[in-house]
Order: sequence, then structure tokens, then C-alpha cells
Amino acid sequence: MDIAEYITTLRRRWRVVVAAVLAGLLAGAAVAWLTPRTYSASSRSFVTIGGEGDSGSSIVQESQFTLQRVKSYTELVSSPEVLRPVIDDLGLGVSVNQLRSRVSAKSPLNTVLLDITATDGNARRAARISDAVSRQLATTIENLEKPRNGQSPVVVTLIQTASVPTKPASPRPVLDLGLGLLVGLALGLAIAVLREKLDSTIKSRDDLRRLVDVPQLGAVPYERGLRSRRVLAADRESVWAEQFRTIRTNLQFVDVDNPVREVVVTSAIVDEGKTTAACNLAVSLAQSGLRVCMVEADLRRPRVAEYLGVEGAVGLTDVVTGACSLDEALLSWDEHGTVQVLGAGRRPPDANSVLGSGAVADLMQVLRQRFDVVVYDAPPLGAVTDAALLARRTDGAILVVRHGHVRRGQVLEATRALQLAGARVLGTVLTFSRDRGHGAYEYAAAPRHLDQGGRAARSEPARPSADGTGILDELAMTSGRLGRTDDAR
Repeated sequence: MDIAEYITTLRRRWRVVVAAVLAGLLAGAAVAWLTPRTYSASSRSFVTIGGEGDSGSSIVQESQFTLQRVKSYTELVSSPEVLRPVIDDLGLGVSVNQLRSRVSAKSPLNTVLLDITATDGNARRAARISDAVSRQLATTIENLEKPRNGQSPVVVTLIQTASVPTKPASPRPVLDLGLGLLVGLALGLAIAVLREKLDSTIKSRDDLRRLVDVPQLGAVPYERGLRSRRVLAADRESVWAEQFRTIRTNLQFVDVDNPVREVVVTSAIVDEGKTTAACNLAVSLAQSGLRVCMVEADLRRPRVAEYLGVEGAVGLTDVVTGACSLDEALLSWDEHGTVQVLGAGRRPPDANSVLGSGAVADLMQVLRQRFDVVVYDAPPLGAVTDAALLARRTDGAILVVRHGHVRRGQVLEATRALQLAGARVLGTVLTFSRDRGHGAYEYAAAPRHLDQGGRAARSEPARPSADGTGILDELAMTSGRLGRTDDAR
């Protein structure tokens, strides 16, 4: 992954990073809250070896000897000979092991100094323990170094007594929170990158373009609350209506010499928004002046009638079985009859055999003659082969792909199923798109200007967009009319 991909990953997975950072901060705060407050006090002693009247050479030798010996003196601080008298003198009421964990000694490099540090929950007691340990360590060292007959050549002098600390050594809230923040950030970034690597779903139009070599007809942007709004193209000024107009235009120009007259809308798996895309495509095509028929060909889970708000009790299955005529089954979506809807009708026991029958083929031929464009909402390809059967009899299929929902392997299997059936893949439509960098939010409704009285002023005629979409829409309408003229001939 390069830097741009890492930035894109962070934009997609920012919730994971934020959650990890918050968790790290909470962990740091918990550590700071739960850690007992302790104080640390230190005293310093000076170690000398030798006596008066020593020559220069002996002084050098004694200095080297002192440097070597002082390293071993730091280990004596944890011995019972040092700690037990301190416990008795101060009346600490703790064991040697308990005091050992609270006392430490060190000697700065190349010095004859001994630093004794003591920690305790009481600041004054910590200072007293440090001084007491220093004095007792000096006594113990002198006793150990004293020859059998004579005076000890080693003298340990307390040169700096411990001062009473004013601030606790632990906890340190700022440090704990800072460490928690850094750990949480690192963990969040690692989880985000790992999830991105393991996530095989389609996350952008670039992913889809690299995966399948078919035209990209467009992308429908994601917005909260869209699940309750099915026919988005009805609002001509909305950004979604513009996107479906783009899809409509691109569909018309997949093959300029042979305009698309029948199209199957399907997906790889369920819940990708194929029915919503099919209904809005039909409405958008009708808005360009074409006679459109929306057919519910998903006989297992019909949703078209529900989305368009028409009665779907009588429909395709009733027409092919002769229970009613086509005119009786066709319903108008609105009062102007811009879109005629043929519902699913009664659910058959074997939908595949019905859709593959000659009666359905004859019905499709009739619909082709009566309408400029027929849109079929078909079942997902990953579950059944209905969509492949229908797509083979039409001009081709549109594969709806939902952002972050369907996996790459499932998309490949869907396109392969259409190709094996001899059907043409007209293109793909990315739904629930969050990819703002590829035109998902490129268009917006023209703002309404207010006159001096506060009323909405008349808007100016729409100008063609920079990429020529407006001109292409006009050409698409012209192609549709030419297609109707050819049929009339």
C-alpha cells in the first residue's frame, strides 16, 4: 500500500481508529485512577578509601579500588543486614521482602557516589526510610570492610539527606494518558490496515473497474434515510435523479447503433439495491420521453409493486397462464402513465421453469413491440439462474454492486454466470457509494434564488454540464425516438 491508499484506508476506517484511541485514553485514565499514590525520596552518600599521608600513586590505586568496590555496595542495600535494623528503628511494621521492593540503590557511572531511593505512600516516611537506609548501609559497609584488628579503610559519608517530596512519583496522569493515546492510535491504525487487507468487498469504483472489464454506468451515492425513499428519480432536481440520468445516458450509449430496448437489472447477492435501481432507471427513462414498462421478473421475492406503490396481485404469471390479459395486468405508476408496471402476480412453485418457458418469451416479444424500453427486475445471480435466462433473451444485463457489501469473488461469479449463459453485460452500477472522488456527489440541485419579495424566482434553463451530460441526455432522447421510428417501419 502506498501513502494514498493508507490515507484512503484511514478515511474509510476512521471509526476504528477513533474507537481505539478512546479505548487507549480510557485505559490510561483507569491506570492513573487505580494506581496507588506513592512518593519517592533519594539521599546520596560518598565513599572514600585510604588514610592520611598516602602517596600520589597509592591515591590513584585507591581511587580505582573504590570505583570497583562501590559497584558491589549497591547490592548490599537489599540485604537483611541493612533493611532489618531500618525496620526496627523506624517501626515500619513490614517484612524485609516488603521493604526490599521499596528501596533501590545505584552508583552513577565512574563515580564513588551511592544514591539510595525509597518509595512509600507517605512523603515524610519515604524521606526517613531513604536516610535510614543510607546510614545503615554505611555502617554495614564499614563493618564488612573492617579488618580483624584495626579500623575500616572504607568510609561512607551521607552528603545529601533526602528531601520530602511534594509531588507523587506515581501515578502520572499526563504520562499515562499520553501512553494510552499512543498505544490506542497504533493499535487503531494496525486494526484499520488489517481489516482493509482482509476486506474483500467492493469499496470504490476503482475496485470495480479493476475487477471486471465492463462499462461503469454510474454510481448512486449513499445518504442516511434513503431506505425509506424508493423512487429517488422522481425528484428531478435531486442529486440522485442526476445520477440516474447519468446511468440512463450511459446505457443509451453502450451501443449507439443498436439502442438498448430490453434490459435486465440484477445483482450478485441479495440486498444490493437492484430493485431500487431498476425502478429509478425506469422512471428516469420515462422522463426522457420514452414509453417504459417496468416488469417484476423476481418471482421469488417481488418488490417492484411495493416500491412503486401499485397493486401487484395480478401480473406476469397471470398473463402467461392466461388468467388475464396483458392490458388487465399492466398498471400505471402515475396519473400520466409515464411508466407501465407489470407485477409478478401469483408466485409459482417453480419460478425458473416459468421464466424459461416459451410463454414468457412470447410475452417479452409483445412488450418489446409495445414499449420503447422494457426494464426487468430479476433475482440475484448468486442464488438462482433466472436472471441469466432473461438476460440471454434481452439486450443485456446491468449488474448492481453495493459498496462494502458484496465480495469480489461474488461479483466475478455473477459476471461469469451471465457470460456462460450467452448474455451480454451492459455495465455495472455501484450503489450506496461513499466514493466522493469519482463524481458520486459531482452534481447538485440548482439553488433557488429568491426575489425581493422572498418568493422563489424562476430558475434559469439547465446548462449542459462540463462533461457534456446534458448534451448526451438530448442525444439519448433522440436515439430513443429513432429506435421507435425504426420499429414503426
